[in-house]
Parts: sequence; C-alpha cells; structure tokens
Amino acid sequence: MPNLKDIKTRISSVQNTKKITKAMKMVAAAKVKKAEYTVKAARPFSDELLHLFRKLLATVGEYSVSGLKVEKGLDNYPVLLTSREIKAEGLLVITSNKGLAGAYNSNIIKAALKRVKENSENGIKTIIYPVGQKAVSAFKHKNGNYILKKGYLAIANEPTATGANIIAEDIAEDFVNGEIDSIDIFTTHFNNMMSYNVVAWEVLPVKVEKADEHEVDPLMVFEPSAHSVLQQLVPMYITNSIYQALLEANASELASRMTAMSAASNNAEEMINTLTVDYNKARQWAITQELVEIVSGANSV
Repeated sequence: MPNLKDIKTRISSVQNTKKITKAMKMVAAAKVKKAEYTVKAARPFSDELLHLFRKLLATVGEYSVSGLKVEKGLDNYPVLLTSREIKAEGLLVITSNKGLAGAYNSNIIKAALKRVKENSENGIKTIIYPVGQKAVSAFKHKNGNYILKKGYLAIANEPTATGANIIAEDIAEDFVNGEIDSIDIFTTHFNNMMSYNVVAWEVLPVKVEKADEHEVDPLMVFEPSAHSVLQQLVPMYITNSIYQALLEANASELASRMTAMSAASNNAEEMINTLTVDYNKARQWAITQELVEIVSGANSV
C-alpha cells in the first residue's frame, strides 16, 4: 500500500497546480474576448484597403521611382512590387513569449521548419525573422540551413500598429537591399474560440491583382498623383498585413491557452479524485492493520 504521507503530498501538489491552471484559464478567457473583437473588427479594414489597392494599381500603369522622395526601403514601392528570382526567402514566424498554450507554438514552428527544409532542398537560403520568445528559442537551439535575425519580443505581448511598422521597415529594407527576394508570414488564422489553422501569407514582393475595368471609378482622382498615393498605400498595406497577422496570432494563442488550461484543470480535478480514493483506501487499510495487531496482541495475552 502507498504511504499516506506521500499520497497527501501528491494531492496537495496537484491542488496547487490546479489553482495555477485555473487562474491562467481565467486570465486567458478575460483577454481572448477583447482579442477576438479586435481581430474581427480589423478584417473589414484590411479588405477595404485591398480593394482600394487593386483600384489604384489599375489606374497607375508603369511604376517609377522618378520624382518620388525615397528615404527608406518602405518608400521604394516600385521595388516592393517587383518580383524576382528567389535565391533567399525570409520567414516572419509569429509565436508567443510564453508556453502553456497547447500545441499553438509547436504547430507554427513545425510549419516554418518544413518550409526551411523545402528551401534547402531547392537551393534557396532561408532567413528567419522571429516574433516571440518561443520562436527565438526554437530556432536558436536547432541546427538548420537558415540565418536567424533579431527577434521581436515586445510585439508578441501586445500587437500594435507601431510594432508592425517596425517589422515592416526592417523586412522592406532587407528586400530593397537584395538580402531577401521574398518574405512570408507564418501565423495562425483565428476561426473561433475552439479552432485556428496555421497559414503562410506572402508579404513581399507585394502581389495584388489589378481591379477589372468595371471596378474602377472613372471619376476617381488621386492627388497630388497616383504614384504619390501608391507610395503611401504600399507601406500601409504591408504594415497592415503584418498587424493583421499579429492580431490573428494573438487571438489564436489566447484561445489555445484557455482551452489548454481548461483541460489541465479538468485533468487535475480527476487526478485529485483518484488520489483521494487511493488515500482513503490506504487509510482504511492502515486502520484495519492496526485493529488486527491490537486483536492479535489481546489474544496472545
């Protein structure tokens, strides 16, 4: 029979674990509602921005940097819209800073590693741009055919448009300089509280189909010029794509953590019940053993 003290210690330990998992579930549940509202509210803006972008591309015609003031890579929209042979691909891998979120982080990292393997087989160099401590740690401690760039940790905690713009400026600079020839975002698409799926969004070069003629308003006028508006719209589109990916990832991570902590709390409750039964059995056995010893002693006297 197990020792009573050992069983009691295990029950106490599991009870403490249950308190932690239950608290984490409540925190995630409180945050995920706001995250769900934010990500769903941002989707119509992204759709409308894409719609406007398609109209503008159908109006502009040839791209040219002539007459445009280019101070940084994100301003050089003609290059950002130009496709070229892919010799080096960048992967923006979005994870969380904390664990205990089920298979959320591992699913994203596995998908990114699969792409790294495919690129290696095709002779394409891979450059990783990690968002979140989990991505930084995973790629830092794995041996692979890739180059690990600086990590973005603060952005993973609280997605903001400013944080997305910082990432956009970094990857645009590397793209314009020729360090990378394309970049994909590895994130998750938030479906609902119970499900999400890992997705890869192509960010650079910017590939947007031009609007059809019947979609373009002939009375639409762009001031001071269509090229100037496009120079402002391309960075906005890239930044918004990254921001949307961060919001989707944040909502998915919170939902996954809430589900994982709920399951952990239920498992802890089941374990406590099982250990309590074992404790009662062991205690009953100990009492019975003492009675047997007393009776045996009395008979011998």
